[in-house]
Amino acid sequence: MQNGKNMDKQPITIKGLEKIKSELAERKNIIRPKIVSAISEARSHGDLKENAEYHAAKEEQSFNEKRIREIETTLANANIIDVSKIENTGKIIFGSTIDVIDLETSKKNTFKIVGKDEADIKQGLIFYKSPMAKGFIGKNKEDCVTIITPSGEKNFEVLDVRYI
Repeated sequence: MQNGKNMDKQPITIKGLEKIKSELAERKNIIRPKIVSAISEARSHGDLKENAEYHAAKEEQSFNEKRIREIETTLANANIIDVSKIENTGKIIFGSTIDVIDLETSKKNTFKIVGKDEADIKQGLIFYKSPMAKGFIGKNKEDCVTIITPSGEKNFEVLDVRYI
């Protein structure tokens, strides 16, 4: 183990990096000035103790600044992984796009294994630390994979592994 610096690195795909960079720009350049203006507008209405708009704007400001710090930390610790530049050996790794079939229902699904800020199960983007992604990582095309989910055991066959 090195001095612990690499331990904090969080893998992120190029698309995920672009997504959080644009959120950061929006929060700094659009949302932050709107909140500041809402605060000064509310402040001009007098007594701050009874001023709901002022308190709501301050709360929104607090949330926005916290999210900006989170994104900046994520960017500082980002380990950008471009799977399209890695030789595809058929093994499922971070950033892989996989086609699987649920062996019970015969339902086909496509998943991409991504970082925390990209994960969105409705879009098939699964967090690499989730039980599902952990079940797939390290497996190969044509492997059968059993994953324990909150709704019980699921069995999949990996149909294809793409590095795109």
